[in-house]
Amino acid sequence: MEVRGHYLNNSAVAGTSARVAALFDPATGAQHASVALADAADAARAVHAAAQAWPAWAALTPLARARILFRFRELMLAHLDELAGIISLEHGKVFADARAEIQRGLEVVEFACGIPHLLKGEHSLGVGSNIDSYTLHQSLGVCVGISPFNFPVMVPLWMFPIALACGNTFIMKPSELDPSASLFMADLLRQAGAPPGVFNVLNGDRATVEALIADTRVQAVSFVGSTPVAESVYRLAAQRGIRAQALGGAKNHLLVMPDADLAQVTTALLGAAYGSAGERCMAISVAVCVDDASADALVQSLRKGIAALTVGPGMQQQPEPQMGPLVSQAHAAKVRAYIDGGVDDGATLVCDGRGFVCKGHEHGYFIGPTLFDHVTPGMRIYREEIFGPVLCIVRARNYDDALALINAHEFGNGTAIFTRNGRAARRFCEAVQAGMVGVNVPIPVPMAFHSFGGWKRSLFGPLHMHGPEGVRFFTRLKTITARWHESEAGGAGFAMPVLK
Repeated sequence: MEVRGHYLNNSAVAGTSARVAALFDPATGAQHASVALADAADAARAVHAAAQAWPAWAALTPLARARILFRFRELMLAHLDELAGIISLEHGKVFADARAEIQRGLEVVEFACGIPHLLKGEHSLGVGSNIDSYTLHQSLGVCVGISPFNFPVMVPLWMFPIALACGNTFIMKPSELDPSASLFMADLLRQAGAPPGVFNVLNGDRATVEALIADTRVQAVSFVGSTPVAESVYRLAAQRGIRAQALGGAKNHLLVMPDADLAQVTTALLGAAYGSAGERCMAISVAVCVDDASADALVQSLRKGIAALTVGPGMQQQPEPQMGPLVSQAHAAKVRAYIDGGVDDGATLVCDGRGFVCKGHEHGYFIGPTLFDHVTPGMRIYREEIFGPVLCIVRARNYDDALALINAHEFGNGTAIFTRNGRAARRFCEAVQAGMVGVNVPIPVPMAFHSFGGWKRSLFGPLHMHGPEGVRFFTRLKTITARWHESEAGGAGFAMPVLK
């Protein structure tokens, strides 16, 4: 069976480690390949390749780097369906969702193509007598990206195009559950003209990540994943004194006001809770209803909508299902355990997805759309990130109680409010403690020219991803104060300089 290796210096290479992990098709449960898990020696090879390439890459003009990214974008578009098939095979999401993931990632590539404009510094003429001051945005060096299984293309594209455009070299460590998309993109970058060592893919697990962060040549690490791992990555980076952006877990709430359009809310929740089998960091997993009448109506509407949802293998296209399997057998078992726990804790199980079986794919990792009502904050299904097709309905007495409930949660990634009242929406946007907020938009993922990131334990580090914050993360600022004397000045100065 084929073993996926690494991609270093523009070539596919085998690792020195004997460790491998199996790769499965989530729709069938069958193994289709294996992936190498890098050891410390492999990590050192990857860092060496990136470190050797950095001086020449950083010395290229921003326009020259951007033109390579322009060609990369065109190659991505030419191979979009092939790449979407790779995503569906290894992650399990339906083909249309895989294509949409690539499109959202390409928006960041397009943003990165315009980075020469954002790398301009500031200039102040005459800050003192014959003294000017100006700033430079300079690259960091070798940067590392660590991406999760749920977006094997989009999340890497939130990282490396901006890092490369800013003059850094990059090592991508994708999830060991679906690494093939990163290897595919690495070869497209080679075809686009990226020099050897500029972009590298190192497959592995926790030991691989720790080896990369420990290497003194690595200057920054960008991470997306669960909160415990995000916190660990941030701590390791901080111990080394390097910069890190570590995006963690989420428990995104959608606040349903009594005046909200029921059909609109139902449609929004079906897509936001069950799209990609709920394996999205921006999935809505809690709907907070203000008053019991609204909750009762919403539950009945959702029950009908769930009954009409189609679940099947991601590569099936005629007709294409709306939801595919979960990524792995272990993750499906974990989600089932959460559903079991919700029943044990006393939540009302309105729709139970545990018994779903996909005909012809009985060994796939499928769980049907699941809906709980009367969920309370003390329940585990409310407190923890399930990362599966499970939606919880929570009932609040009024708007203030609903807002307090959302703000009390440890995660603050994304949230939304559905209402026809502009005043209520404005008040919510100002008061809610979350990094991304939607108004009648269930999944408020920012466009590439804005930045993505949460609050509280959904983000470790001061800077969000992509957009202007991404440029700040992948560059360091240098301020220069210059004077050109017409003749030699005499006398040393021993007091703090004061510009006049």
